Amino acid sequence: MAEKSKFIDYIDEALEKSKDTTLSHLLFIHQGVHYPVTMCTPETFQALDAFEARSDDVVLASYPKCGSNWILHILRELIFADSKKKYDFPEFPVLECGDPGKYQRMKQFPSPRILATHLHYDKLPESILKNKAKILVIFRNPKDTAVSFFHFHNDVPDIPSYGSWDEFFRQFMGGQVSWGSYFDFAINWNQHLHDDNVKFILYEDLKENLAAGIKQIAEFFGFSLTEEQIQTISAQSTFQAMQAKSQETHGAVGPFLFRKGEVGDWKNVFSETQSQEMDDKFKECLADTPLGAKLKYNSYCLA
Repeated sequence: MAEKSKFIDYIDEALEKSKDTTLSHLLFIHQGVHYPVTMCTPETFQALDAFEARSDDVVLASYPKCGSNWILHILRELIFADSKKKYDFPEFPVLECGDPGKYQRMKQFPSPRILATHLHYDKLPESILKNKAKILVIFRNPKDTAVSFFHFHNDVPDIPSYGSWDEFFRQFMGGQVSWGSYFDFAINWNQHLHDDNVKFILYEDLKENLAAGIKQIAEFFGFSLTEEQIQTISAQSTFQAMQAKSQETHGAVGPFLFRKGEVGDWKNVFSETQSQEMDDKFKECLADTPLGAKLKYNSYCLA
């Protein structure tokens, strides 16, 4: 239970800070991107520059609300199945969140370490790139991502809420939400999808065939698992299974992290104008890119 309490302690602390934070004071800007004051600090970013990555670090990159908590669980299970060692999160796993001293403490952790991040590729600590740590990047279609992000803000009791979906949509499209613009994040990562040490997975593909996705992740990180182990992890890692245990694994915020996990929920929220606005933005930023093709936008985002 050690890692859970550490994980939950950190979340509880962030929620406590959120209580006194208004929406207008929630964000600060670092190198052109908005970050939440409740989870990140300029001092931590400064310390992060000197972070020492290892070549066997397991890195998970995503924009918020694209399934990173789901994948973190899967990665833990894969490490356990591969090495029979139970993986603990001795620190909150998002690399850029926490106090500046965490990187010093992380030097003591046994390998492999799981590092999650919502940073752009070119804002990662240099040592991750230099040591060619393997990076798994998960993406989700932008419409469902936006709706999930909105509900997270407006459903979790202590987090500052937006006045309305319309207000949130405006801020989301302008990149004035935590971790900035989805489209900037996507454009930045698009340039590195074919790097040897980078693997792309799609949230929607995992929803469709979780076992196949888990097998790909295991192969990418070099974990040798039997078909039976993959099936077992898959059964324990469905969204429903994660949802059922969310309070135990993630504390008070758990049920909100694993809210619906549906594909196409955006249709219940977006107006026709908003849908068109995002279609235009996608066309402008991503339609002709390798990532744009991988996102299967026409399947998931055109009503």
